[in-house]
Formats: sequence, C-alpha cells, structure tokens
Amino acid sequence: MTTVLILAVLVLVAIAIWQMTKIFELSQLKAETSQIANDSDNQTNGYLLFAFLIFIYAITIFSFYNYGKFLLPEAASAHGDEYDSLMLVSFVIIFFVQTITQALLHYFGYKYRGKKGNKALFYADNDKLEFIWTIIPVVVLAGLILWGLYTWTTIMDVNDEDDPLVVELYAQQFGWTARYAGEDNVLGDANVRMIDINKANILGLDEGDSYAADDVVVKELHLPVGRKVNFKMRSQDVLHSAYMPHFRAQMNCVPGMITEFSFTPIYTTAEMRQNPDIKDKVRRTNEIRSERAANGEPNSDPWEFDYILLCNKICGKSHYNMQMKIVVETQEEYEKWIADQGTFAETVLNQGDSDTAMNGVQ
Repeated sequence: MTTVLILAVLVLVAIAIWQMTKIFELSQLKAETSQIANDSDNQTNGYLLFAFLIFIYAITIFSFYNYGKFLLPEAASAHGDEYDSLMLVSFVIIFFVQTITQALLHYFGYKYRGKKGNKALFYADNDKLEFIWTIIPVVVLAGLILWGLYTWTTIMDVNDEDDPLVVELYAQQFGWTARYAGEDNVLGDANVRMIDINKANILGLDEGDSYAADDVVVKELHLPVGRKVNFKMRSQDVLHSAYMPHFRAQMNCVPGMITEFSFTPIYTTAEMRQNPDIKDKVRRTNEIRSERAANGEPNSDPWEFDYILLCNKICGKSHYNMQMKIVVETQEEYEKWIADQGTFAETVLNQGDSDTAMNGVQ
C-alpha cells in the first residue's frame, strides 16, 4: 500500500510540474504561440523517447529484482518441471522480442524525426520484409503451440495405470470437501439431489451403492508422496476452480458434470519446508507477523508453510476464504492417517440404521 501511495504522489508531483511549466510558457509575452512542432521540439521529443525507453528497461529490471521472490518455488509434482520449462521459454521469447522491438521503435522515432526541409518518403511495401516479419512469428508461435499441446496432452493423460489413488474434490460456496475411494479404490455414485444434511450425507452419496460404503469423506487432503493421484471434481452450486499452485494443477469444477486432473506429488510437506525459497518466504512472512503482534494487530500468529488447495474463480463474497490444507506424506504415514478416518458406512449408513432402530423402539 505504501508503494502505491508513493507512486501516486510522484505522478501528482509530475503533473503539477508540467502544469506549472505550461503556465510559465503562457506568461512569456515573447513566447512563440505556434502549435506546429519545430526542429527543436522534434529533437526534444526524440530525446524523451530514449528517456522513456530507459525507464521501461529500468522498471522491468527493478520488478524482476524486487518482486522475483514472490514467484512460486520449485514444482512439487512430476509434471511441474515441463510446465515450468514451457512457461520460462515463453517468457524469454516475449521479453527478448519486447526488448528488441521497443529499442527499434524508439530509435527510429528519433532517427526519422521531423526536420525542416526534409520530405517523408512514401514506401509502398517490401515483400521480403513482409515475409520475414510474418514467417518468424508464425514459426515461433507454431512451435510454442505444438509444445504446449504436447505438454497439455501429457498432463491430462488421466488413466488407471500405476495404481493411482482416486480422490474426489467437491466444491461448494465457500469450502472444499475431499472423498477418498476407500479400499476398493472406486468412488460410489453421488448426486446433489441425494444430499441429506440430517444424516450428514453432505456429498449426496448413493446409500444403495456398495462402492460408496468404504468411501471416506474428509475436510483435509492427505496425499502419499510418489503415488499418482486421479482427481474427480464436482461443484454443488457455481463454477469453481480447483487450483493447487505448488503442484502446477488447476481444473474447473462445473455444476452437473465431473472434471478430472491427475498428478504425482514428488516432495512431502516436510521436504518442501526445507526448500530455500520456502524458508525465505516463511522468514519474511513471520517478520511481518511479528511486527503485527508487537502492535497488537490480528493475524499475527507465526506461519508455517503448507500445500494448499484454492478456488481460482471469483465464486462469491467469501471466495477468498475457500481453501483446504494439503498434506503430502510418506505412504506409511498416509495409510496410518486414512485408517483413522471413518468410512461412509460407519459415519452415515450405520447412523441411519441406529436412528431407524430408535424410532422403532419409540
């Protein structure tokens, strides 16, 4: 916020100086009143072009240097490296082309500035130049598109090879619920019309489907490291987007249909917490929080890194709060955790049988 205020002040000061300059010019009785640019004006504007070019490059370098630390750290999924490589190459090409074209634009603007006695040359076309600046972008863009399609096809290869863990992510305003497929690794049928809050059937699982009996419904997502995970995604109300930034994973959750995404976690939460970028972010965050704590402000408790699931669609007034903690752990730790969770049969079906029995007694 302070940076924004400083920039706003600088802009206002620049406007004030410009206005005072105009007033000074108007106050000079002998000032030339012609609105036609002369050689001196064109020379000045040419220098200003170079000044603005330097400003563009300077603020770009400053932004990379000062804000590069806010970029995501190393990818925590098997496909993340290829995803990051594609993005890096795209950025390099964009910034290279931008640097060259901006330099040429400003240089030629200065070189061919207006001069008294010079006449502009009408140059109809040049087939060779047209071919060059058309074919080069076509080749580069075609290469990026083909590489992107190949990467996308590889990432979106959701299949049952390698014994994947099957997990459903269920989105609703404004929270997430995860459902594990249980020992049979097959999710039971579900439909929003079957939701029964009184029986805690919050996902609308089909109570008559045998595959649903061993499903496990939780509010915290645990994943075993090194094992492929096939996600099935549903939405109860509006369009949401399951976004797991550290895994380079995102997929829309659409009401009335099931969407899918698959990835393999490669670093546990404990391992990622030792990543230098993560340690630096935790340090910077806790420095801010310690200052808040000293001033008695809220949200000042020490922060510890965790993987996170976010909604990346603006889905309503509490969209910002739609988050779920993700824990990546060893296979042994995951098996111990999942064994402690109650199945759908234990938490809902048996409860329903107990209620029926009690009603019969009454």
